[in-house]
Amino acid sequence: MTGDLHCHSLCSDGSLSVADILAYAQRIGLDYVAITDHDTLAGVERARVIGQALGVGVIPGVEISCRDDQRDRPVHMLCYFPRDPVTLQAFLDRTLRSRAATKRQMIAKIMARYPVTLEHIERYSSQSQSIYESHIMQALADLGYTNVAIGPLMEELISSRGSCYVPNRYPDVREVARLIRQVGGIAVMAHPGQFDSADLLEELAAAKMVRGVEYNHPRNDAATRARIGAIAERYRLIATGGSDFHGPYAKVPHPLGSFTCSGPAIAGLIALSR
Repeated sequence: MTGDLHCHSLCSDGSLSVADILAYAQRIGLDYVAITDHDTLAGVERARVIGQALGVGVIPGVEISCRDDQRDRPVHMLCYFPRDPVTLQAFLDRTLRSRAATKRQMIAKIMARYPVTLEHIERYSSQSQSIYESHIMQALADLGYTNVAIGPLMEELISSRGSCYVPNRYPDVREVARLIRQVGGIAVMAHPGQFDSADLLEELAAAKMVRGVEYNHPRNDAATRARIGAIAERYRLIATGGSDFHGPYAKVPHPLGSFTCSGPAIAGLIALSR
């Protein structure tokens, strides 16, 4: 039994529909998939229905954008199996609205430099619950200013160091962890290697605010895996895995199923959900 428990669809900043992700999951032999779009559960129910028809198990999930205010750095938290998705989504909607507002401010700056239009960008964001970097950059790629959406021009314009960047405010990770517990979900820290979050992981694990950690992920190098593996063993965390699939909307592409979650970890999540 194997699964890819970190996938993004058109509902946030991925390139494929939920239906396409499930169809390809079946084609490559995955037993389980989790659609974990950024700050939205919009694709989860559709994924469940399609997965049932295709014989692919679907684990409901979402990737929540937050910050470690004590260390002043970003962090992402995965929530699996929320029992009260309505309360969770009401909280996440604030992030979706603020993200869209800051992205429109960034778009205004870009439109002063390039002949791109908001309507063009919104062709790509129309199926998403917010506006993302990939939508902006794909429109610029259409106009020939770059040939890759996630590349040097994006870094120059709208990365955190970019000339058109506008910062957004995200909730503190501890508030998010408490919310996940409140809605009956399973809190799993996403890719600690991306934001150097191993210290935070140990702090949250000691406080019993997380139940798992994303171990098998493309942004966790060998040293990070060794450290978070030791933390997982010490605090009996479930070590999950996923490709963080976005299609072409990633600095380094990773195909669906290229990083997976083991059968025992999947079974552990399912057991906790019950």
